[in-house]
Amino acid sequence: MKYFIVTYGCQMNVHESEKIAGILEKLGYQEADKRENADIIVFNTCAIREGAEDRVFGNVGNLKKLKKQKKDLIIVLCGCMTQKEATAQKMLRTFPFVDIVIGTFNLPKLGDYIEAVKKGRQLEIWQEGEIDELLPYKRTSGDNAWVNIMQGCNNFCTYCIVPYVRGREKSRKEANILKEIKEIVAEGKYKKITLLGQNVNSYGKDLNPPVSFAKLLKDICAVEGDFKLSFMTSHPKDLTDEVIDVIASEEKIEKFIHLPAQSGNNRILQKMNRKYTREKYLEIIEKIRAKIPKCHITSDFIVGFPGETEEEFEDTCSLVREVKFDSIFAFMYSPREGTVASKMEEQIPENIKNERVNKLLKLEKQIQKEEKYGK
Repeated sequence: MKYFIVTYGCQMNVHESEKIAGILEKLGYQEADKRENADIIVFNTCAIREGAEDRVFGNVGNLKKLKKQKKDLIIVLCGCMTQKEATAQKMLRTFPFVDIVIGTFNLPKLGDYIEAVKKGRQLEIWQEGEIDELLPYKRTSGDNAWVNIMQGCNNFCTYCIVPYVRGREKSRKEANILKEIKEIVAEGKYKKITLLGQNVNSYGKDLNPPVSFAKLLKDICAVEGDFKLSFMTSHPKDLTDEVIDVIASEEKIEKFIHLPAQSGNNRILQKMNRKYTREKYLEIIEKIRAKIPKCHITSDFIVGFPGETEEEFEDTCSLVREVKFDSIFAFMYSPREGTVASKMEEQIPENIKNERVNKLLKLEKQIQKEEKYGK
């Protein structure tokens, strides 16, 4: 029996696909070289942007012919996109040949759903779930080992669907994280360990007693072994001086911080519910560069947020000029059903969003060229 996994979206999804592979191999499946040779095909989906959902619909639709040829083929849809009940129901209606549709919290019972397919199609979307510490992994990212330290998000940025499909923040116990880290190091084949969470800076606030992210970093660095440590993603409102100090002082931690700004304009930041100002963001950047002079800093930006004027977009451009990031990721605002921003007036036309994102990316390239070769 063979399996094939198609993964969309962020590093968290990549890591969860490693869990899916671990579950399937424990059931006796082996990885197929292509989907045509698989007995089970899993789509691990993303709901962050409309384009990702469109690709899922297109690729799942292409399996109709293969399903006719292989009656026993099992097709599974899971992940953030399917956590939305309306989307899950739509996929079942659109693709009657799909066998299993489950949400982000249902993953630990994937084996049970596969067994139940013999009795008919499976649809189950839990609205809440715990982090399962017993799921097996099949690590697939070369010499990098992903380690999930928490799940969910409490920030409710007005454009973001994550809190609705990943739930509220839940941290793993530090002892379990350290145990996993030690097991990874003992294997001797991973040079890098990357901690994952929707907002790693919030780690441990929900534990009893609470554990700070800075303490977790220190304790991981105390594990004996030759490895480099990194993490993603940070939220500016929660990046403390203590965390910056730990990054600066610990040799094992890579001098790299991904710090999404999203906008350089205070009114737009407030509409996004980002809970910091442009001035506060620049203050954090100044602290990082003072304490970690060679720190590699990257960022995310959303252009064309509802109501964004040309002048407010120019504030984003000026922030990019001022900080001179090592690299940025720029995205056109994509309305996500169920979010506050999707109901806002003054939605920006696609052509304007496209112009702005291209202008911002062109500016980034220009800045990098100037930094490398001089003006």
